Amino acid sequence: MTDAGANALLPDGLRDALPPDAAHQADIVGRLVACFGRSGYDRVTPPLVEFEDTLLDGAARAIANATFRLMDPVSQRMMGVRADMTLQVARIATTRLTNAPRPLRLAYAGSVLRVRGSQLRPEREFYQAGAELIGASDPAADAEAIALAASALDEVGVAGVSVDIHLPTLVPALCQALGFDEATVTRLRAALDRKDAAAVAALKGAQLFAGLLDATGPAEAALNVLATLDLPQCVCGERDNLAAVAALLADMLPGVMITVDPVEHRGFEYHSGLSFTLFARGVRGELGRGGRYLAGQGREPATGFTLFLDSILRAAPPPPAIRRIFMPHGAPPRTIAALRGKGRVVVAGLAPVADDAAEARRLSCCDIFIEGRIVALDSNEGHRQE
Repeated sequence: MTDAGANALLPDGLRDALPPDAAHQADIVGRLVACFGRSGYDRVTPPLVEFEDTLLDGAARAIANATFRLMDPVSQRMMGVRADMTLQVARIATTRLTNAPRPLRLAYAGSVLRVRGSQLRPEREFYQAGAELIGASDPAADAEAIALAASALDEVGVAGVSVDIHLPTLVPALCQALGFDEATVTRLRAALDRKDAAAVAALKGAQLFAGLLDATGPAEAALNVLATLDLPQCVCGERDNLAAVAALLADMLPGVMITVDPVEHRGFEYHSGLSFTLFARGVRGELGRGGRYLAGQGREPATGFTLFLDSILRAAPPPPAIRRIFMPHGAPPRTIAALRGKGRVVVAGLAPVADDAAEARRLSCCDIFIEGRIVALDSNEGHRQE
């Protein structure tokens, strides 16, 4: 390998975004954040690096193993590179914006870095965009977060969006109420993760969990099954909240498939209630996830979501081809400025060349400006400058 080739190597899970992908991502991010803004979500931009004890405070301890650490040479304190932006936004809401009226609606977008990727997402650095609704605990807040996430995906052209709703705290609460020991909980969790009904049924006292497996699927049918289960009083509130959210979503997202999986918990380590995952038909992996959590030291109720740009780029339609105009060396600057002012992409020649058309093609231009006209390189026809 040449020295140049060796210098171009990047660590596993990191990559360069090249044209036209980088521009496509920037366009998608802009449209997502604009969609959040139209629902009253104001954008914030937290720093890429924070002191470790702040970045990993409270609920953020759940993602400590995914966080890169480094020493700050100025303060000699340990710092962490953000692995997720949700809890940074929660910190801003409960410190810098603690006196702002509630519910507080905040949006964000930026890169995150993780120690390792997953099987479905091997990338260690990827772009997030999302929104957080802080200071509200009623079903309408959960429904607003889910509906906004689905609407934002529709905004950027993602087709066939579906939402899978989870109750990640339900199984732990049931296990505690039923007095299961740690070994039983471990076996039960493994069986539920595999959706292994036979293994669940084989566990003594686990009949309720077999019923929860039966309550996996389209929302209406799943809720009907959940309604028949004789759940302990301590978890009935979660079931009732799920039913209320599903009823709201039926009106808010009439064309979106809503499913329920009450035993799913993986990836929701810091969530404290109803959570959800977003998918799209024919697209591998999740497009985003979100749910309820407790923000800050005050443990303020909050819900929100994060969308993953790498997955969205696979699901969204490709950007339209951009026609670039080549301006030969010596073209009037005012003409160039006028075309750019109309939104046209103009590449100006920096020096005289023997063949302007060949130079235009070399620079990936589709059109060339000749004698006051924009002429398409793939035809003999031109059109006059507007």
